[in-house]
Amino acid sequence: MIKNCRIVDEEKDLFGDLYIKDGKIDNYGRSLNYDTYTIDAQGLIVMPAFVDMHAHFRDPGYTYKEDLHSGSLAALKGGYTCVNLMGNTNPICSDMEVVKYVLNKAKELNLIDIHQTVSITKNFDGKSLEHLDYIDNNVKFISDDGKGVQSNLTMYLAMIKAKEKGLTIIAHEEDNEIVTIDTRLSENLMTFRDIYLAKLTGAWLHLAHVSTKEAIEGIRKAKREIQNLTCEVTPHHLALYNYDYKVNPPIREKEDVLEIINGIKDGTVDIIATDHAPHSTQDKEKGAPGISGLETAFPVCYTKLVKSEEISLNRLSQLMSSKPAQMLGVKKGKIQTGYDGDVVIVDLEKKVKINKDEFLSKGKNTPFDGMEFYGEVIATIRKGEIKYKKGSVKFDNR
Repeated sequence: MIKNCRIVDEEKDLFGDLYIKDGKIDNYGRSLNYDTYTIDAQGLIVMPAFVDMHAHFRDPGYTYKEDLHSGSLAALKGGYTCVNLMGNTNPICSDMEVVKYVLNKAKELNLIDIHQTVSITKNFDGKSLEHLDYIDNNVKFISDDGKGVQSNLTMYLAMIKAKEKGLTIIAHEEDNEIVTIDTRLSENLMTFRDIYLAKLTGAWLHLAHVSTKEAIEGIRKAKREIQNLTCEVTPHHLALYNYDYKVNPPIREKEDVLEIINGIKDGTVDIIATDHAPHSTQDKEKGAPGISGLETAFPVCYTKLVKSEEISLNRLSQLMSSKPAQMLGVKKGKIQTGYDGDVVIVDLEKKVKINKDEFLSKGKNTPFDGMEFYGEVIATIRKGEIKYKKGSVKFDNR
């Protein structure tokens, strides 16, 4: 039972209490009375826990950067109880053996819910698609994240297969021949190609980490014509510009940030996803692109979007919880009877100074180190169990 809180999801904003029973949301409203474990959340906000459509836990194969345990702890500290992992592990996730390894380990850890993405092409070879015939219903998404599918023919055939199998393609948009000359052109060309192919084939296309104003505008136009298109943006692409920190796609210009925010406001953007990409200090020094993003996502997004009055807290909840949950097909992301009892308790008044040394992720790579934002995650609850709590919140106040 969580008492005396402001309850916010994509639709509601009310004061009262929330009761979770047997791992599910059972009731919410004013002056509820149940003799059960109770949290006094006076002055705090209770929202559906966040769901991340795009993260890297580096397990198997690169566990010196992150593993399923450390990644899950980082997720919980950031308010996330469900993540979708990309397939650029070692071995690359091109078969059910790797999927089962990840899912079984996640179940054993019992920290967060994990979904595993399979590669579009076998071992990212850019052409083979036969492995897709052998994946089962545990898999909902396919992606060559980190590389992108360079061949027009391969992507066309992959979309036909994805449509047949009811899979969503998560597209990493990068033209390898162009990227060394112009990263913007590289992203835009592949974005427009894949939108056209999605129109043609009817396959569901989800565009990862969109970062340019031209791509946002292209998505906006396409969405007027087709329904099988969604996209995500990252906290770092909406919060930073003209900033020298290596990430792929790169931090863009101010006009790109403004267009991303416009896209969030007008509904062009569906989801905020972290693209959590932890690296060791040595790998980062050698130029590995990526940001360890799970633990900073909420304060960055709340400060840049809600506190600055660009969008409502309801809309942020939709972007970070209900829409990604809907795409993953899980009963999370809303404060609704029968939904999983996955909630996050946040203090919106608390100013947070980001300190990478306090990260629970093995990856301390962040451009936000030392910066201040509003909105601290106080506790993360999954299926009625407190999985993370910060310091001095009073628990069990019957």
